[in-house]
Order: sequence, then structure tokens, then C-alpha cells
Amino acid sequence: MDEVLYERRGPGGWLRLNRPEEMNSLTPAMISRLAEHIDRARVDKEVRALVITGSGRAFCAGGDLKAVRQLAGMDPPGGHQFLIDFASVLDSLQNLPKPVIAAVNGLTVAGGLELVLACDLVVAGDSAHSGDAHSNYGLIPGGGGSIRLPRRVGRSMAAWLFFTGQTLPARDLVDCGLVNVVSADDELAATVDDVVASIAGKSPLGLARMKRLLNDGLDQSLSTGIRLELLTSEAHAMSYDMAEGLAAFEEKRAPRFLGR
Repeated sequence: MDEVLYERRGPGGWLRLNRPEEMNSLTPAMISRLAEHIDRARVDKEVRALVITGSGRAFCAGGDLKAVRQLAGMDPPGGHQFLIDFASVLDSLQNLPKPVIAAVNGLTVAGGLELVLACDLVVAGDSAHSGDAHSNYGLIPGGGGSIRLPRRVGRSMAAWLFFTGQTLPARDLVDCGLVNVVSADDELAATVDDVVASIAGKSPLGLARMKRLLNDGLDQSLSTGIRLELLTSEAHAMSYDMAEGLAAFEEKRAPRFLGR
């Protein structure tokens, strides 16, 4: 059984974690497959957005603790390499020049939450629950959670999730910014398809540049970020897609973006 499935749904590339009996907990083999499929979506010009979801009753319960214990017992220990590989996958998602959407079903904790945090948008089923939970097992985040979570939800909410180990329902995570949209469980895929369809009509080049500005802006001062935005806007003014967008507005028609 392939533990990570890949499917094209129109302009969306769907990655599905597929270890339902183990709540889609992550193994080294799954990390490797995720990396392969992310690269596949990167080069496929027909894929306008990448979606990640889970099979069964969980999105992802984090790292497979049995596998992690086995890696820790290796000579040399392999647990650290697991975290390095996982962090590389998360960086690939964050820097993918296409929007990445987490379609969150069921339970999401620990490394699963870190996977969600590397995505740009989060659509969750109404029965979904998410949290950090590392503290429940004497662990600490190792996939960027301690950096990305407070940037997403603020320090106070991040501290609550880190220290209590609690999971919260999706609707309670909208106001803090972790979840964008909550849908009925049986409408989750259709809701995400609608989001992908709305993205597919936009300029791929414009979206890629806006995503980079969003990511870079979090790491810089306000003045530096604004200067970078102006430089990017200057470069974008020479693109085909910007000219096409303005022409379409003038001619009262739908634009035909080419991503250049």
C-alpha cells in the first residue's frame, strides 16, 4: 500500500496521507514520498494549488513514535535525520511557488500540526480537532512548530497549545488565524475544490510573487519589507500577466494568464 497518494483533481494536486490505521503518523518512507510528490506538483504547470489531507479519522497524528524510537536506537541514531528530512519537506511546502492548502480532517497533533503550519490556507471539517500535544509525551517540537505556531496564532495561544497539550475544535481556531474556513465533514473535499478553482483563475506568477512577499515579510522589518515589495512590483510591472490582467479589465473579459 502506498502510504502517500497523489491525485490530480482539475487544477489541484491532492496529496493524501494514507496510513489510516496509524492515524497517518509519519515515517521516514512517508517523508521521502511527500518530498517526491511536492516536486511533482512544482513542475506540473497544470497544478495551480497543492492540497494535503489525510485518510480515515485523522489528518496526521505526527511522527510515528515507534519508528522514532527505532531510529533513536540505531548506531548512529537516526532520529535527528528524520527531523532534518521532515524540516526539509516543510520548507519545500512553505516555499512552493503555488498556494498550499491543508484539508484537515479528524485529529491533527504534533508533527501533523507542523505540517498544517507549513501550508498557506487551512480548510477544516467541523469535527476536526488540532493541537500540539508534544508536551503530553515529554517531547518538544522539531519540525519548526515553535517558530511557525506563534507567528500564526500569536505567542499566548501558542503557549496554551504547547503547555497544555490540548486539542481544540476547528471552529475555536478560526479567530486566532490557524483555520481559515470550517466546512461540514462530508463537504470538505468539495469546499477545498471550490477554493482551488478560485485560485486557478489567478495569475500563477502573481500568486508566486505574493507568496514570496508574504513569507519574506515575516522575517524583515516593516521598512525593509516595503522596499522589497516595491522592487517586486517593479519587476512584476513588466510581466505578461499584469498586462493581460489590465487589458482584460479594460475589455470587460476574463483574463487568460500564462504565468509569465
